[in-house]
Amino acid sequence: MELILILNKQHRARRIAFGSWSLSACLFSVLTLCTGAFFAGSYYSLEYSSNTVALMYQKAKMVHHEEINRQHAMIDDAKREAQNNLDALAARLSTLQGHIMRLDALGDRLAKMAKLEDIVFNPGEPIGMGGQYPEGQQTSLQVSDFVEQLEQLGKEIDDRSDKLVAMETMLMDKSVQTKTLPEGVPIVSGWISSLFGWRADPINGKREFHEGIDFASSENTQVMAVASGIVTWSGLRSGYGNMVEISHGNGYITRYAHNRKNMVAVGDKVEKGQPVAIMGSTGRSTGTHVHFEVVRNGVPVDPKKYISVN
Repeated sequence: MELILILNKQHRARRIAFGSWSLSACLFSVLTLCTGAFFAGSYYSLEYSSNTVALMYQKAKMVHHEEINRQHAMIDDAKREAQNNLDALAARLSTLQGHIMRLDALGDRLAKMAKLEDIVFNPGEPIGMGGQYPEGQQTSLQVSDFVEQLEQLGKEIDDRSDKLVAMETMLMDKSVQTKTLPEGVPIVSGWISSLFGWRADPINGKREFHEGIDFASSENTQVMAVASGIVTWSGLRSGYGNMVEISHGNGYITRYAHNRKNMVAVGDKVEKGQPVAIMGSTGRSTGTHVHFEVVRNGVPVDPKKYISVN
């Protein structure tokens, strides 16, 4: 084989002759070079692709872990918020349970006091309730609906715990009413120091309406209930000092104020003639006495109608 090279500058041609062995060596070298270049390029491409895929995998893995951490944080926040709401609802529920237990005790005491045999009062028994089958699809209460109903229940319980007159009136028969009608004086010995009606205020001298009768006596004199009933107030009250209030049913309430010490608590059942306080001079008072009030249907009335005054 002969290779001819043409040199342009000299316009000459140069001949190079190849033998069979030389030609085979050249071809083998070219093939080896091309093969090596192919495999080198393939190896580089494979390495580059592997590194790229590994880098993309690492980035995807980091993004995935960040998303999982974010989801875990959201779940933890939701759990904490739910726990806080549950704790608040549990505290409110505990308060309502206390009020309900108090109402159950009051109802039980009233039933026993009235000796009602035709009415079964058992707080442990479920209350009868029902209704027709629902026509539409029923849905579960939302948290906001539950909280609203819980607050409404609390208001109703508070209202009923403060207003026992209707229940007492319904439960009491004529024989009970005789025991619960205010009658007599709240002290064994002493004297009347101020009557019901208009008078000169003993503290500032101005004209005022006195809504009760004041009985004065010695400091350790016991103050007694003038009728049976349920204690609806026992504690400090503006102007009254230490005061005991007793509900007797049929709209009657009696109050015993300015006590040095109260001897009964809210919810206690008291009998006629039972000591409920020790006479004192707390609140708006000039000396040791008991301010005695009789209230009928929310209006103070003259206690002289219910006591014997000489």
